[in-house]
Amino acid sequence: MDHARQAPPAEQFETPACPLCGGNTATPFITAEDDLGGRPGRFHFARCDGCGLAYQTPRLRFEHIGGYYDDEYIAHRKKTDWGMLTPLYTWAMGKHDRDKLALVRRYQSLHAGSRVLDIGCGAGTFLARVKADTGAAACGVDFKDLSGLPWMADLEFRQGTLAEQDFGARRFDLITLWHFLEHDYTPLDTLARARDLLAPGGKLVIEVPRLDSVSFRLFQERWPGLQAPQHTMLFDAATLPRMLEKAGLRVSEHLPYGAFPAYFYLFCGLAFKLLRGRGLDLSKAIYPYFAGQLLLAPVLLFERRLNLAMQTVVCEA
Repeated sequence: MDHARQAPPAEQFETPACPLCGGNTATPFITAEDDLGGRPGRFHFARCDGCGLAYQTPRLRFEHIGGYYDDEYIAHRKKTDWGMLTPLYTWAMGKHDRDKLALVRRYQSLHAGSRVLDIGCGAGTFLARVKADTGAAACGVDFKDLSGLPWMADLEFRQGTLAEQDFGARRFDLITLWHFLEHDYTPLDTLARARDLLAPGGKLVIEVPRLDSVSFRLFQERWPGLQAPQHTMLFDAATLPRMLEKAGLRVSEHLPYGAFPAYFYLFCGLAFKLLRGRGLDLSKAIYPYFAGQLLLAPVLLFERRLNLAMQTVVCEA
């Protein structure tokens, strides 16, 4: 990690209105650093005085955020060699995708005639799992070009933002946003577009970190859910449904957990507390990560009841 890099200059930032209600008055809430990547800079979140949404302000302009999604960014999953733990890492990543698919299948039946869209698809492994297990037509959108990953050859991949895509008359039976909405610069526009792309009876599944969670109370300014500067918003159990409803969506299920392992937030939160902004070297952390997961296995059996880190909503148009 190159810690000699400078913090972003002031001219790269903008002061947005509240992404939920459009208000322009907010109270300072919390300040975060790039705890995962270790890049310099301090990034500020405030709570909207009108609706209570916590959002980053000022924030990097969209054209300057791309460097924070480099080849080391975990969602893009370009690193595959983890030494002797490679099989365990591969199994864990596969389990994550299997857990996602198991969650959505509770609410939507998928088969060879289904169409699935994943917004902010990252490495695309979830879509590869969907196609392999259900035969559904799978399409992913991400602003980084990840088309060169080997399993992408069997998927439809579109680079850019959702607003830039023209799907014509095509509609989707399932649309997913796995840890994407908290990164979005225009969330209401994205949600409205997703609503319009749903087929009759289609489902929209969204998973985000939960601000009013045990892990936030434990780690505060080192909470992994802050993930500054990439995260533009921090949702709690009240503000997430409010945004969805404003976008014309109906929430049919709201879960206090997700497919993403809450243990990752517990491990990283503790690591961030110790490292204090110096960045987490995943190549070195992988050994204590899996050791700690084994030790905490009895506690993690009750993850869905403990409101540890995540929330998931299932919506309909």
